[in-house]
Amino acid sequence: MHPRHTSQDGLRAREFEVYVAGAGTRLLRTATLLTAETPDDNPHARHLLTLALAHTYASWDRLHGGDPYAHTRQYLATRFANGAWRRRGALLRPRSRALLGGPLARLTPQERLVLVLRLHEGVAEEQTAALLGLPAERVRAVLTRATTAVLRPPPRPAPAVGGAEAVPS
Repeated sequence: MHPRHTSQDGLRAREFEVYVAGAGTRLLRTATLLTAETPDDNPHARHLLTLALAHTYASWDRLHGGDPYAHTRQYLATRFANGAWRRRGALLRPRSRALLGGPLARLTPQERLVLVLRLHEGVAEEQTAALLGLPAERVRAVLTRATTAVLRPPPRPAPAVGGAEAVPS
């Protein structure tokens, strides 16, 4: 290998390291929200992010002048969507429902993806629609449904009938 290629490879690696140091935490948070895992136990999110970062690194030379964060986010979302929808929403079969992260676990993968892209990442409705291959109206409807589901508390179990406490008549 020529010394010129070695120095270019070193520069490329350093640029990528700086990018990951700056964007890695936010991208991991995005992946964790997509997978609905807890921040402390998120192996699927870490795997998803690793794949997205590997893809970004492989495309690094073509991204010069472009936005590597948008590229990584797009691959992350696409990879999640393709895996989740191909398996009918079961992409990330958790070891236990208890390990899922909060109210996002109640959402379908499509609802989670739209909610995370629109609200957490701030991606415009039209860009989200184009990324997912959906009409903008559909993205709007999915976001409304997802937001309602997250903001509505889960139903509480019904009180036991004929319990120990008697109701005065």
